[in-house]
Amino acid sequence: MSETENNTTTPEDDQTEYVEDGKNKMTIKCQFCGSKILEKKTAKYIPQKKELPLMKQDVNRKEGEVQKEMLDGYYHVENMYIFENIGFTHQVESYKYLICADCDAGPVGYYDLDTKHSYVALSRVIHC
Repeated sequence: MSETENNTTTPEDDQTEYVEDGKNKMTIKCQFCGSKILEKKTAKYIPQKKELPLMKQDVNRKEGEVQKEMLDGYYHVENMYIFENIGFTHQVESYKYLICADCDAGPVGYYDLDTKHSYVALSRVIHC
């Protein structure tokens, strides 16, 4: 096996590094300003795949186009009052996107208006 193949990580690797007993092992913070989003052990990990808009859109994209990426692995938060710090965007279809309430960076996840549950992407936050 080559050195490159040994250094690849999978969502399962992220789960073992950041998840313990099915919940976030560490405090979750904004990757831009460091503001605390979730305390340890407050959100359940789910291996869900969901497409989110890119945090930084290409300035040369077509007008009105929203660039997206498929993300795998989310923290499920049943009650919005569990968050230490989170903001919500305007409604897009049956969702609101989650952003950092301090610096407006995001989306870091989404809020489902039908279920009233929130989902934070592991790859959009830092674990401390």
